[in-house]
Amino acid sequence: MEKKVILPLTSFDSSDLTKEVLYSLYKDMCLGRNFEDLCAQMYYRGKMFGFVHLYNGQEAISTGIISLLDNKDYVCSTYRDHVHALSKGVPAKEVMSELFGKETGCSRGRGGSMHIFSARHNFLGGFAFIGEGIPVAIGAAFQSIYTKQVLSQDGPLSVTACFFGDGTTNNGQFFECLNMAVLWRLPVIFVVENNQWAIGMAHQRSTSSPEIYKKAESFGLPGFEVDGMDVLAVRAVAKQAIDRARQGGGPTLIEALTYRFRGHSLADPDELRAREEKSAWLVRDPIKRLEQYIYDTLQINIEDLEIIQQQVKNEIDEAVDFALSSPEPKVADLKRYLFFED
Repeated sequence: MEKKVILPLTSFDSSDLTKEVLYSLYKDMCLGRNFEDLCAQMYYRGKMFGFVHLYNGQEAISTGIISLLDNKDYVCSTYRDHVHALSKGVPAKEVMSELFGKETGCSRGRGGSMHIFSARHNFLGGFAFIGEGIPVAIGAAFQSIYTKQVLSQDGPLSVTACFFGDGTTNNGQFFECLNMAVLWRLPVIFVVENNQWAIGMAHQRSTSSPEIYKKAESFGLPGFEVDGMDVLAVRAVAKQAIDRARQGGGPTLIEALTYRFRGHSLADPDELRAREEKSAWLVRDPIKRLEQYIYDTLQINIEDLEIIQQQVKNEIDEAVDFALSSPEPKVADLKRYLFFED
């Protein structure tokens, strides 16, 4: 298979990158970054418990892909799920409340950091174990095909975006679901967030075929590699994949090369990765790269982006206040929500 790489910034059609679109992308990325930074503060203050995995550095992938989805489209995430949920439209206050274990959380305080879920936003959850979300994504994509072909529902197909890491691509669910998706021409986008490390194992040491996008060839679906630190590059390749899926063309595999700026979780001292490696990726910060593109392209004043930054700060501060003031789940409701309720 020919290597398919989307080059950065001005190397693709930017005709739809209006000021409004660029500002929306920037705001969503800033929301994700600042939300995670405040999560770290709250965790170390004892407001959150268990394992908390932050998304810092990978925002270009979530924003670049999910911003192109419709409300009726679906997203499946991993245990690093906060920012995916925010990009899909789950209110920051509901995500924060969930992390605090409060009744007002999007999972009623029962899920916590690794199990963010919102039915009304078609956000099908974070999953504590790697690979768990891929079969769920296949199910969501299958129902889209079924309702159109069997139940004769009008309208375009709903698309499912399924996010997972590089470590997952050595697991059986990944290969089984690639095969099933191609066999049934399912409208699903497999998004590999290759942040180079599977907890403490370097990607290059853990797989016999490090170029993950090439694994698509064995199953007959398109495979793309993209700079996951460039939101515009991610958006360009995602647009092709989503359009193809919505028109009935079937699945696509996208490998986004990225890097997490923090340890595997907030309990990880991050001592395994070399200082030089981390520094090399930090200078490619996707938010700073988008900032520079906006300045160069729109010739705006810095105050314009500062207004967006303040809006994001206000939203996150309100989310924390909401979570702190929200009630704890009642002990009497311990067994509630185990089954469907009308």
